[in-house]
Amino acid sequence: MNCGKLLSFEINGRLARLAYEKQDLFLEFITSGIVRIGTSARQRSHAIENLPYEPVAIKTLNDGNGFSTDYFIVKFEDCGRLTFLTSSGEVIVRDAASCGLFSDKKIHVSKEIAPGEVFYGLGETTGFLNKRHYSYVMWNTDNSEPHTERDPSLYKSIPFYIGQHSGLAYGLFYDNPSKAYFDFGAVDTEIVAYGAEGGELNYYFIFGPTIPDVVSRYTSLTGRTPLPALWMLGYHQSRWSYRDEAEIRELVGAFRRYGIPLDVIYFDIDYMDEYKVFTINKERFPDFPGLLADLKKAGVKAVVIVDPGVKIELGYSVYEEGKARGFFARTREGGIYQNVVWPGPAVYPSFFMEEVRSWWGRKLKALLDMGVAGIWNDMNEPASFTGPLPNDVVFPGDDGDLRHSKAHNLYGHYMAKTAYNAIKQVNRPFVITRACYAGTQKYSTVWTGDNHSLWPHLRMAIPQICNLGLSGFAFCGVDIGGFSSHATKELLIRWVQAACFFPLFRNHAAAGTRRQEPWTFDAETLSIYRRIVRLRYRFIPYLYDLFWEHEITGAPVIRPLVYHYPDDPETYNIEDEYMVGERVLVTPVVEPGKTKRMVYLPAGSWYDYRTGKEYRSGYHIIDCPLAELAMFIRKDSILVGYPDADYIDPEKRDTMIVEIYGDQAGYSHYYDDGVSFSYREGDYQIYDMTYRDAILEISLRHDYPGGYRYVVVKNKDREVKAELAGPKLNLQI
Repeated sequence: MNCGKLLSFEINGRLARLAYEKQDLFLEFITSGIVRIGTSARQRSHAIENLPYEPVAIKTLNDGNGFSTDYFIVKFEDCGRLTFLTSSGEVIVRDAASCGLFSDKKIHVSKEIAPGEVFYGLGETTGFLNKRHYSYVMWNTDNSEPHTERDPSLYKSIPFYIGQHSGLAYGLFYDNPSKAYFDFGAVDTEIVAYGAEGGELNYYFIFGPTIPDVVSRYTSLTGRTPLPALWMLGYHQSRWSYRDEAEIRELVGAFRRYGIPLDVIYFDIDYMDEYKVFTINKERFPDFPGLLADLKKAGVKAVVIVDPGVKIELGYSVYEEGKARGFFARTREGGIYQNVVWPGPAVYPSFFMEEVRSWWGRKLKALLDMGVAGIWNDMNEPASFTGPLPNDVVFPGDDGDLRHSKAHNLYGHYMAKTAYNAIKQVNRPFVITRACYAGTQKYSTVWTGDNHSLWPHLRMAIPQICNLGLSGFAFCGVDIGGFSSHATKELLIRWVQAACFFPLFRNHAAAGTRRQEPWTFDAETLSIYRRIVRLRYRFIPYLYDLFWEHEITGAPVIRPLVYHYPDDPETYNIEDEYMVGERVLVTPVVEPGKTKRMVYLPAGSWYDYRTGKEYRSGYHIIDCPLAELAMFIRKDSILVGYPDADYIDPEKRDTMIVEIYGDQAGYSHYYDDGVSFSYREGDYQIYDMTYRDAILEISLRHDYPGGYRYVVVKNKDREVKAELAGPKLNLQI
């Protein structure tokens, strides 16, 4: 059915009720740029903790068929059909004629596709940057087979997308964790269709008019990634598995001997005793705390995997405690639900109960007390070795029981929230999760799951990271080199180059695959890999600035070109280039055997980072030998960097490197202690820089006791070093 004929409407404050023959609709104006549309006046959200209410001036249109705010107009018709327009009357998006259908507890919403419209978002979904002509299913899925552009589901469900046409951008967030479907003109080329198998109609229209505006408003709803600790932006090395203490020590020693910076080592499932969570294999790791202490002295942090599956074993404390207290998922008949994962027969904690989250959190804290620095949540779709869990499995919750059909897409979200809140002490926590829902970015970084050592997966990584960023997940990455299958020398080199600026910079590979430590290939691989990782470390202050920007505005760290150049149609489908902020353009090689490539440079002038050559906007063929990463710096930019280091030590940051590109530029660089939350109390420094007429002026904005002692300024072939001894410095360059 549809809503039927419109009978009347009323508005009370920010809430409007549209009374139809068959189904009322409610419009709740959150801000002047966000309105919620639903079949209930209020709807609980798992993604949104606090609605960002702002005063809204809502006016009823003269003809009585809609409302307006300072930014947009919404008109309503019979059958529940809505049209959103700009204040000047341009159509942004409107329901299709077959709008608002409800049947058998299923939801269906159709929107018209405008001429030339492009679509972005939906998190890590496979395929192209622009989602037009493709369809997807929001159902967290553990799929170990090589992912293709036609795979409808991966590990995350982020039911948010951005549409752009005619210079206008908008967002739609369908806040419903039930299994859902999106069709961007794959079936009907003129229709975007959304459907859900349960829940209520509950979505947000988010006004732009630009993509940055949409992302900012969306993240004001669902939350923003907290500023990570500096070490989290360093290089991460992982494998399933580094099997014992000797191998870990040798690995770290090799990184130091070969001069490859390293900040993080991962412990996969083999560190546990028979894969039982919160246990240590004493044969392989006889002194686990001692090992972690030695790693810390070497500047290396330890991250351990924690799967949700609890082994069924008499006498195993985690199982016995959870069973006695009713903490595990149940069958429809009331017994404890069992399935099979790494430890064998296992049970699943219900993170929908605060008591369970506290209990699990105490066990995570015990790992931190041993010296663990971060928590890696895996297998939390939730996954099993026998296929998807039945829909009628019951997860106890504080607000009542949840059937698996509703809990499924939320399970990883609440597991990540549990870990974040448990280890959020004085310093910023590191949590990484495979499965999640919209809003998980408040608690965790993410990676795109089990990719393969295949060239199409390298190419797919860039649109995945760009769309994750547009979907609110600023801290994200992929498994460099590919998790499954066997990496080749060329593929590994091109992959680490392409991922050099991805927020999460991690190499991870599966058991039985070729080792991906660069020295296991040859001397050339080692040399190139080392150079790329050192390039990454040079840019960490710039990446840190972008995370600071994200926490304030919601802007992603990695951005598709269309984010900054929406009026240039050439940017709409570019997916083998990406921007790091608005100043750096990365153009890696993502195809085998290529030593040249075509690059597109958007409006303005750009400097080749390697050669210093200036290029105008347009298409160019450039040399890309295997040893080099092609990247460009926008003219009239300032970048900040660090000197070479083997790892990030916030207490040893005494020199800031400033690189100037062009004749005049400005930049603000953020500095804090790099580890704690004290920046939220005002403990940080801003270095405001302006360059004009060959003079660089550096001004310190705050009275903050920490900071750099020296600055090294580079501009073309000139270099100047000076002491930062006061609140202002002028340098002739």
